[in-house]
Amino acid sequence: MATNRRLPAAAAAVLLLVLLAGGAASDDASSDDDAGVPASPGCSNKFQLVKVKNWVNGTEGTTVVGLSARFGASLPRDIHGAQKTFAVLANPLDCCSNSTSKLTNYIAIAQRGECAFTAKAKVAQAGGAAALLVINDNEELYKMVCSDNDTSINITIPVVMIPQSAGKKMKGLLDDGAKLEVQLYSPNRPVVDLSACFLWIMAIGTIVCASIWTEFVACEQVDERYNQLTVTRKDGPNSGTSNREDKEIFEISAKGAIVFIIVASVFLLLLFYFMSSWFVWLLIVLFCIGGIEGMHACLVTLLTRFFKECGRKTVQLPFFGEVLTISAVIVPFCTIFAILWAVYRHASFAWIGQDILGICLMITVLQMARLPNIRVASALLSAAFVYDVFWVFISPLIFHESVMIAVARGDNSGESIPMLLRIPRFFDPWGGYDMIGFGDIIFPGLLVAFSYRFDRASKRGLYNGYFLWLTVGYAVGLFLTYLALFLMDGHGQPALLYLVPCTLGLIVILGWLKGELHDLWNYGRSQTENLIDEP
Repeated sequence: MATNRRLPAAAAAVLLLVLLAGGAASDDASSDDDAGVPASPGCSNKFQLVKVKNWVNGTEGTTVVGLSARFGASLPRDIHGAQKTFAVLANPLDCCSNSTSKLTNYIAIAQRGECAFTAKAKVAQAGGAAALLVINDNEELYKMVCSDNDTSINITIPVVMIPQSAGKKMKGLLDDGAKLEVQLYSPNRPVVDLSACFLWIMAIGTIVCASIWTEFVACEQVDERYNQLTVTRKDGPNSGTSNREDKEIFEISAKGAIVFIIVASVFLLLLFYFMSSWFVWLLIVLFCIGGIEGMHACLVTLLTRFFKECGRKTVQLPFFGEVLTISAVIVPFCTIFAILWAVYRHASFAWIGQDILGICLMITVLQMARLPNIRVASALLSAAFVYDVFWVFISPLIFHESVMIAVARGDNSGESIPMLLRIPRFFDPWGGYDMIGFGDIIFPGLLVAFSYRFDRASKRGLYNGYFLWLTVGYAVGLFLTYLALFLMDGHGQPALLYLVPCTLGLIVILGWLKGELHDLWNYGRSQTENLIDEP
């Protein structure tokens, strides 16, 4: 039987950090309607994200994302229905009084401030402008609405808010005498997000793979003494008699689960208040170390599974002693892979490396960390449930924004934390990424892996056990998470709000129906107590 040992330092640190990226999210701007916004005839449009394509002296520039107003004309959904129109600065720039510059058949560009948005639109429309772009005073896309005094709105031109940086760039080009052409359109987002489907499959596959890994992949082919690039144990003449006795298992306790959540909450607050690029870099380094360990362990196990001779050849290395030859070869490969990901983490293809490292890391963590029974599972998942809901939904009432989402985005640091799986929206005209935090895979995954061990120990079949149904429950819970994400127009969701009832709740109900709830609740306690009592 595997003995209880401490989790390796790097893996333990990463296990703590997986909670920091909880929740499924999308990284685009929101376009939902705010409750309480004045709605009246001529001022009842739905907010829409707008693509602002531009050409400078005939050369295409970077496309800017804007946000349409609650009033004004709607924009075409397809680029083929949008016309390229020259842009001009309003004079005065705030567009609060009649412009001295010619606006007829031009797209007017104005600065936010000094008067109401509807007043700016009326001035631009009276001057014959084809549309109005309003430069915001920060990077957020502010929602332009009507005031209580605007009882009769008759604005027939499109009005769009653009970020401060994009507006300043356009203004600078026009001040320098450049010819600026602009094209405005608002494409529809696809109803079914195929990238979210791929992410759904990746998350479920990671949990299933980690659960069956030991039995169907590892198959005890590798001598565990040489499985990792560590100093060979030489504790005595019988030190190599059983590879299972050297296997490091971290068994979670109920008390440890509660303390873990409390420590994670404190660390989350520290990140929220002191987030900086160097702090995120620390997380990136920890992620790389954990990813290297995970990728190394997975590759060694897979290769020795199919090429059994690889699990027998060893080599002597200074300090490390006798290690597997294949391990000595794979460690440099994994290290280079992680370093290349860190260097090119902002590239369009970097998500592939991040997901590979992350999946390997999670499989390894789910091999080393285990739940002994559903008593501990209830403590861990219930605490994680409260943690996720509080820091996503309730924290804005205290801290004026969602602490979890702000940390996951890496606000004010220019970086984002890497403890999540992400995949680009290939078929979405707005681009962006769908993401899910490691914690939303690992914590339910611990329970699914426990159900598999319980089924095997009880010699149950696939259909009359718990593993299959908990896997289906996790899949349903993750589907509900993305359904809520869609219905709430991309706002980050606490995934454990849906995953915990669909996994922990399901095993409790099944155990009660089968009359095995007591066995599930106390499973492994006697074995654990015996291990602790051993000298």
